[in-house]
Amino acid sequence: MKTSPLLAAYRLASTSLGLIGPLYLYLIGKLGRDDFARRGERLGWPSLERPDGPLVLVHAASAAQASLLPPLVEKLAQLGFTVVLATGSRDRPFDPPSLPPSLHQLAPLDVPRFTARCLDHWRPDIVLLCGADISPNLIVEANSRKIPVVLINAHLPARTFLIWRKFPSFTKSLLERIDRCLARTDIDEGRFAKLGARDIRVTGNLKYDVAPRPVDQAELARLLARIGTRPVWVADETYPGEEEIAMTVHQRLARQFPDVLTVIVPHNPKRGFEVAQNALKMKLRVGLRGGLESVPLPEIYIVQTRGEAGLFYRGAGVVFEGKSLCRGGGKNPVEAASLGCAILHGPDVGDFEEIYKALDQRGGGSLVFDAGTLAKQLALLFLDSAELRAMARAASETAEEFGSASTRIVVALKPYLAQALIASKA
Repeated sequence: MKTSPLLAAYRLASTSLGLIGPLYLYLIGKLGRDDFARRGERLGWPSLERPDGPLVLVHAASAAQASLLPPLVEKLAQLGFTVVLATGSRDRPFDPPSLPPSLHQLAPLDVPRFTARCLDHWRPDIVLLCGADISPNLIVEANSRKIPVVLINAHLPARTFLIWRKFPSFTKSLLERIDRCLARTDIDEGRFAKLGARDIRVTGNLKYDVAPRPVDQAELARLLARIGTRPVWVADETYPGEEEIAMTVHQRLARQFPDVLTVIVPHNPKRGFEVAQNALKMKLRVGLRGGLESVPLPEIYIVQTRGEAGLFYRGAGVVFEGKSLCRGGGKNPVEAASLGCAILHGPDVGDFEEIYKALDQRGGGSLVFDAGTLAKQLALLFLDSAELRAMARAASETAEEFGSASTRIVVALKPYLAQALIASKA
């Protein structure tokens, strides 16, 4: 394929920078910004042997992107593929999926000879690039080896789109080497199309492909027995200020529902004792999960393990999603919605705007602005069980629609996967 002058210049510059790659990795490793012991992987020297059989190389530019991939990794493994998950920048601690047969490697720096070493070692049947960041040398080297390259969970923010439009020959030269583009949204699809990408399909966002975590059924039965017929709601992953709002809401609800139970799950589990002290100052009976468990449950019940939130979703019909009133961004509501919980949230949900908008439009979610509106909405749902059921059903249907991105991605990859399976048996 024709290489634009700017792409050729990029490859030449990155080749030159590759000369100082070992020194750069040594320094950032010593500073704790990368895994010093595994810096060879960044130079394209894998630390693991290639297993036999078909193999998929999945490149995730960041740990945040890699954390979305376990459902896709699992589905590819079920089809008989070994999945090598290569992660780029160390933007936060990352615990790679342990789903066999998946392997984790640090992605090589985007230098021609480093990426060439990596590809020659793993000999992948297909390369999947996840997210917004694209590695030009990885694309070019894979294309020269006739390895299919597919963008998955492809996202093009407005700012990036405007920058790429300024370099049309570079962008086209790169995107024409990509066999298929699986975009998150219709907006992403349109932007990639304008830049010259081919064979674009919308498969959804992997961050909504969240399956409810399993729970201990015996523990769930004990919890439901302790709750009994009490009205209960969950304030989930709350930030400082939101716990105080939840307690104020509780006090208002208690005037109408004296036995109401409020479950608070702080975003930072270490703040559980602090939240409990604040509840005592407000003269509320409070209990910490894992402490001295009393039968009946207190007014305010604080759960210090976020992994246990799913247990309480199943015991409550309505959830307030934190990080939406006192700190912007919002929290992913999919798990709670998929378990049939009505979703209440504040206005600051920019990180998950599309699903909250859909929840509100379809009746599965409701916007609240402060303690007063939150208390009124909860009182309405406690009084009208039919409304609560309808809202919960709409939330579940919305979560189902937004989920399953990994399934749609696998369907879109079928021609390449089938070819790889046939080749492995030849």
